[in-house]
Amino acid sequence: MIIAIDGPAASGKGTLAKRLAEHFALPHLDTGLLYRAVGRVALDRGLELDDADATAEIAELLDVAELDETRLRGREMGEAASIVAAHPKVRKALLDLQRRFAHQRGGAVLDGRDIGTVIAPGAEVKIFVTAAPEIRARRRHLELEKRGDAPPYEEVLADIRKRDARDAGRTDAPLKPAPDAHVLDTTALDVESAFAAALLLANRHKD
Repeated sequence: MIIAIDGPAASGKGTLAKRLAEHFALPHLDTGLLYRAVGRVALDRGLELDDADATAEIAELLDVAELDETRLRGREMGEAASIVAAHPKVRKALLDLQRRFAHQRGGAVLDGRDIGTVIAPGAEVKIFVTAAPEIRARRRHLELEKRGDAPPYEEVLADIRKRDARDAGRTDAPLKPAPDAHVLDTTALDVESAFAAALLLANRHKD
C-alpha cells in the first residue's frame, strides 16, 4: 500500500505521514527533506539557490542515507527548499529516487507536494492536507519558538503565503490536490483528531 500525503507548508502532513507509517509499519519518506538537503549543500558550498544547473547536480548525487535531519529543519532551510524545488532540473533529478522509495516491496508512506500527482499517481491512498494560512503560520511559529529560532508571527505568516504562491505557481509539478485525493482540512483539528481522520481514510483502502 502506497500512501501519498500532500499539502502546503505547516499543514501537518509530515506528522500525519509519520503516524500513518508507524501504524501500518511502513517506511516513511519526507520528500521535503530531499529539497532541503539540496538547498543545504548549495548554501554550504556558497552557491546561489537560483542556479538551476548547480542545484540539479547536487540533487543527482544526493544520498538519502546521509540526510542529517537536524541540519535540515528550521525557517531558512524551508525557504531554501521552496526555491530549489521550483527548478524542473532539480525535480527531475530527485524523481526516480522518490519513485523507487514509493514502489518498494510492501509499500511506503511519502509526504510532500506532488506525491499523489507526480511521484505516485497510482497510490492507493491520497490525502491532501491543508489548513488556513493563519493557522499554519501559528503552528510554524510555535515550532520555531521551541527551537529558539522564531521571528515575529507576521513574518512567519508572510513566509507561508510566499511559499504557497511559489509552490502553487511553479510550472513543473505545482502544488495541488490529485483529482482522486481526499482533502483533509486541519484548521479546526488537533493532532489526534487529524490522525483519526487520516487513519479512517487509509483504512478504507487497506484491503
